[in-house]
Amino acid sequence: MKNIIYIILIVIGSLFTSCKDYLDVVPDNVATIDHAFSSRHNAQKFLFSIYSAIPVPSDTYSNFALNGGDEIWYPSSEVNRTGVRIAQGHQNVSNPSGDKMSGSSKGNLYVAITNCNIFIDNIDGVKEMDEYQKVQWKAEAIFIKAYLHFYLARMYGPIVISDEVVPVSESSDKVHAQRSTVEETFTYIVGLLDKAIEDLPLTLQYEAEDLGRVTKPVAAAIKAEVLMTYASPLFNGNSIYSGFKNKDGENMFPVSYDNTKWEIAATAAKEAIDLSTQAGFRLFQKEDYKNRYPQSDFTILKCALRSRVTEEWNTEVIWGHTADTWRLEYESMPRLYPYVTNPVASRHAPTLRIAEMYYSKNGVPIDEDVQYDYANRYRLKTSVAEDQFKVELGEETAVLNYNRETRFYADLAFDRGDWFANGSEYDTSPWYIHNRKGEYSSVFEVSQYSVTGYWPKKLINLKSTVGNGQSLSRSRYAFPIIRLADIYLYYAEALNESKGNPDAEVYEYIDKVRERAGLEPVVDSWRAHSSNPSKPSTKEGMRNIIQQERMIEMSFEGKRFWDLRRWKLSRKYMTKPIKGWSVLEKEVNKYYTITTLFSPTFEEKDYLWPIPESEILKNPNLIQNPGW
Repeated sequence: MKNIIYIILIVIGSLFTSCKDYLDVVPDNVATIDHAFSSRHNAQKFLFSIYSAIPVPSDTYSNFALNGGDEIWYPSSEVNRTGVRIAQGHQNVSNPSGDKMSGSSKGNLYVAITNCNIFIDNIDGVKEMDEYQKVQWKAEAIFIKAYLHFYLARMYGPIVISDEVVPVSESSDKVHAQRSTVEETFTYIVGLLDKAIEDLPLTLQYEAEDLGRVTKPVAAAIKAEVLMTYASPLFNGNSIYSGFKNKDGENMFPVSYDNTKWEIAATAAKEAIDLSTQAGFRLFQKEDYKNRYPQSDFTILKCALRSRVTEEWNTEVIWGHTADTWRLEYESMPRLYPYVTNPVASRHAPTLRIAEMYYSKNGVPIDEDVQYDYANRYRLKTSVAEDQFKVELGEETAVLNYNRETRFYADLAFDRGDWFANGSEYDTSPWYIHNRKGEYSSVFEVSQYSVTGYWPKKLINLKSTVGNGQSLSRSRYAFPIIRLADIYLYYAEALNESKGNPDAEVYEYIDKVRERAGLEPVVDSWRAHSSNPSKPSTKEGMRNIIQQERMIEMSFEGKRFWDLRRWKLSRKYMTKPIKGWSVLEKEVNKYYTITTLFSPTFEEKDYLWPIPESEILKNPNLIQNPGW
């Protein structure tokens, strides 16, 4: 059930020593390939090398989805990071930020896809292996091949499909392949996933030994994500690309909207849910949080929600990755002590927009809640006894930080907000963040502070600690690539889009996620608290609700970046100023003044990555994406 990409350092070491001959194998290197498949042991090492090529989702340097949009902002000294360059609108064709298709290094996903093809072509010839094992290992390689193609398709749209190893002796027509259309690309990826699902196991037979190996639920979940992307506005009837054709005059994008794609996506999401349930996956609930000391109901729920991402071997994580979450925690955690040395960087900062995105305590947007003091949300308020476990008693913080849903307090930290855990299990004596100029949580140096005044508490394991002048002691966890709540919300979205109006099943699956968060059902919450009580009754209204629910539930996991693109909403959000509190101020009234950190730009062409100029020069059959 714990399908975690668990690449142990010793194994990685062996891959880059004894197996280095075939990590970047060329198709005509027969002797090297023969060695790679000379035994079960060598073939397994080859398979591990394929797994290691999967992009690391928790890496704040290479995974631009973590910091390449409006969700997280960094100090200006971090401008050379891939995600920061993308967020600031500095994409280019000569050396594209986040490029995944050029060069000979591990960052080129086509290198990894070639290795998948080599493995698939040769695993049947390995001696002294059981046939069932060959079938399963081949299915794993087919899945990874599909996933890497999908990764490229989300970035570039129509891509070159790499379905076989092309010898160097082949004709230039075969070497200089054309990009497939969007329909061909997604049909091919889904076909691979169907083939993999057929031969993958439902669960891992030897979990302790096989952590990281994909299973049917993993492949089914990714299939649902692929089909949701294919059904979404960026790829489904996007008129902007109506003139985008290949050299044969074929449309690279579908020219008309097809609602049946949502129906197909809904079916795939339900199949993923059913397989995951059969395999034992379920939402991580309040009852799953194990606390040894007396704690309030609010603290227990808050910790359970925080643990839905960071709890080790989480029952909700269908597919995760533990290559290294240390840096992510190091960059996300605030300083909780006066200090001598620098224990954490504190630079991975949620924007004010994200703090405003979370619901009120009544489970509706704060600008819709008729009982929420939205107009005065930037004013100051002093905490009282009823704010215990949220804000330090008798201290001032913004109205915005009061009367919010529990996920707000589980996922975000802020000046004068409490920080439970960090070595203490008594919620009556938590740590508190003091972030005004000169205080211990504030600026350490130009690259090490929260520029917005918020921190993503969601990304910090409850067992991770930082002491006075000490380095971060972190508890490694499986960073989720996809989890059950993700699939529930995909299913609700696909059902809503495929039907004339939302029905009970649409509400059921979004309400499962809301109920776990301590919120009332959608219809009840909007009827009782929203200025637009009929909003959940229409497709358009429910679409808006589902989108906001996804952005809240999946915050800081790299999902918002891709969701905004597939919904064609990136241009709406990425042309608005990025804002935060005035964190360089000492006086409370000045600190709680809104400051603009950056005014980004986003053009229509930015929805797709540019094909690197070097690749177009090498392959004249490639056509550049529109606008580049």
